[in-house]
Amino acid sequence: LALPLPTDALAICRAIATPEAPVTQRSVESLLQKFAAQELIEVRRGLLHEEAAQPTLVTYADHAKLSAMTGAVAERKRRPETGVPGAPGAPGGAGSSPASDTGKEPAKKWRKQASDVDREIESLLSQQSTKEQQSKKVSQEILELLNTTTAKEQSIVEKFRSRGRAQVQEFCDYGTKEECMKATDAERPCRKLHFRRIINKHTDESLGDCSFLNTCFHMDTCKYVHYEIDACSDAAAPGGEGILGKKWICCDIRYLDVSILGKFAVVMADPPWDIHMELPYGTLTDDEMRRLNIPVLQDEGFLFLWVTGRAMELGRECLNLWGYERVDEIIWVKTNQLQRIIRTGRTGHWLNHGKEHCLVGGRAMVITLGNQLDGIHLLDPDVVAQFKQHYPDGIISKPKNM
Repeated sequence: LALPLPTDALAICRAIATPEAPVTQRSVESLLQKFAAQELIEVRRGLLHEEAAQPTLVTYADHAKLSAMTGAVAERKRRPETGVPGAPGAPGGAGSSPASDTGKEPAKKWRKQASDVDREIESLLSQQSTKEQQSKKVSQEILELLNTTTAKEQSIVEKFRSRGRAQVQEFCDYGTKEECMKATDAERPCRKLHFRRIINKHTDESLGDCSFLNTCFHMDTCKYVHYEIDACSDAAAPGGEGILGKKWICCDIRYLDVSILGKFAVVMADPPWDIHMELPYGTLTDDEMRRLNIPVLQDEGFLFLWVTGRAMELGRECLNLWGYERVDEIIWVKTNQLQRIIRTGRTGHWLNHGKEHCLVGGRAMVITLGNQLDGIHLLDPDVVAQFKQHYPDGIISKPKNM
């Protein structure tokens, strides 16, 4: 069969079909798709879902591979005619004598040779060409180049890396270490944060978990199950830069000279606001809060000020008095150690609520150009006033007419 290329499946079907052996177009289409998958030919796929669909078009044929395949098939068909055991009149057939059993050995030898030829053809078809290998190598080099971090990216990552180790840990979904190992079928728990159940003599496990967990004020008598953090026993990484632990100062903050503490880039304050309730600790009146010498702690930086429902407006007033500009506000939805929203207990004076507010104040804020990290410090008061007049929102990377 020799047809000029390009040719379609319909023309091939007409060329090979005979009255004694009719050939359907669908069978020809199927064979063409298989040959194309083995890279013996190149085709443009047609759509066979409709009767009027276009037939598959053959645009290229690899004659060397096709000749090797047809030769192996022809050899496989020829040899069984003379050496198939069990055929009448053939060596080892039903009409042969028992002495002709030796004819089975040539048949086995032929089958082995045919299988070797098939394996060689499959190996030849599966090998990549030199062009494909070069293209794959170039793609791998480009991918490596794109995945390699630049010196600037490494510098930025190092600048924002936490000293010592990460201070924020993710909670394990399974709660305790025992449940974690049981659920994952592992010998050791995962590296996330786990909890330990507190079981006292008066605890009744059938009652379930206490909604206050380890903050319950009546743990000595409460019969519900409580939890505490199961501290991680992993040691700090060797050679890492450690950080100092928490330092507590027992003093009256109203009279402490805070200037001896030095300067800080970030200050977080959770003041004892006067919420008109009896508390187990002392509180500060509104005037005492206003008189706190917070500005001495910072020349520039951020102040995170936790406020209660009554003290929200007072907190904003204190920020202005201390020389801060409120730049943002954080709302913390309170959950317990089991990651459930707190709904019970006295979580508010007038109404129970499950959230807390944190005001974020900025002092001597840095003005940035575009996406630069370091920015520009404006020190002259006149320059600062002119800047705020021209750019009230503090963004100078966009045109004024936007």
